[in-house]
Amino acid sequence: MRILIVEDEKSILTVLSKRLSQEGYSVDMASDGEEALGYIAMCDYDCIVMDIMLPIQDGLTVLRQMRQKHNSTPVLLLTAKDGIGDKVIGLDAGADDYLVKPFVYDELSARIRALLRRNTEQKSTLLHCADLTLDTTTRQVTRQGKTIELSAKGFHILEYFMRNANRVLTRGQIIDHVWNFDYDNDSNVIDVYIGYLRRKIDNDFDTKLLHTVRGVGYVLRETE
Repeated sequence: MRILIVEDEKSILTVLSKRLSQEGYSVDMASDGEEALGYIAMCDYDCIVMDIMLPIQDGLTVLRQMRQKHNSTPVLLLTAKDGIGDKVIGLDAGADDYLVKPFVYDELSARIRALLRRNTEQKSTLLHCADLTLDTTTRQVTRQGKTIELSAKGFHILEYFMRNANRVLTRGQIIDHVWNFDYDNDSNVIDVYIGYLRRKIDNDFDTKLLHTVRGVGYVLRETE
């Protein structure tokens, strides 16, 4: 899952990025509204956490521009204002949730999980490819009834493949969906994770599901 944090207080931005990254999310950071719009234009996010009081363009302006462009990414607004009127303005602008500063990180994390669940409920929560099954709610992966344990990043990559089963995914597409903009494009981390997934979902089974399409990328499908 990829998250954008938009916050002009550097200390909060740094802490949130570190904590969310530790939970397995891919995190990008912006410190003003204009920078946020640039990130949003370049990447599809699963959730955006955004302060209202931002330099250049405030959070409400960014949010309204997103919704005018039919961008439905879940947005959690952060603000020091706790008046009912302020909350109503934020929600009417298109926010999905609202959290007042100062806040406890565990509550922020729980609200993000709730938004992500709500968003994925509009999609299928139980994904299949041949005899491989992934449950986005319980985060359980099984093949032929055998439970497969995956790291957080491995789970996110496999979910992306399963939502795009039978479709060839380029390295760039995988990077854009699972890693943040700090990813070193010269790194072999994608090859490492593809090898990791193959050991997990293919090695003990006769039918191989994760295939390399030479010169293009990778595909999850039942046939070669």
